[in-house]
Amino acid sequence: VQLQASGGGLVQAGGSLRLSCVASGSIYAINAMGWYRQAPGKQRESVAEISSGGRIVYSDSVKGRFTISRDNAKNTVYLQMNSLKPEDTAVYYCKSVLIPSSGWHPQDYWGQGTLVTVSS
Repeated sequence: VQLQASGGGLVQAGGSLRLSCVASGSIYAINAMGWYRQAPGKQRESVAEISSGGRIVYSDSVKGRFTISRDNAKNTVYLQMNSLKPEDTAVYYCKSVLIPSSGWHPQDYWGQGTLVTVSS
């Protein structure tokens, strides 16, 4: 099982970016999918998460600006980021809680991270 994130880049403050993350491999079922970020010198923090049933949780710092969505048919989760601020600069990681075909219990899988840089 692999998670592949993409969509990061350099954007000016106030701009937008859309991140994508695809889960591939032998997957039996995907539970939650989400996005985390880690800024230089800081701990990794949760940004947004969406359950298999569509329940969504956002961190307070991104509410009203970011939108998470998922396409279950494509095993893909998206993060639409609008009104970006310099403090949003970080490496963004996708995470999926899923059951691999070879297993019985949900496990955490992480993508490789994609860098988002917001200039002032």
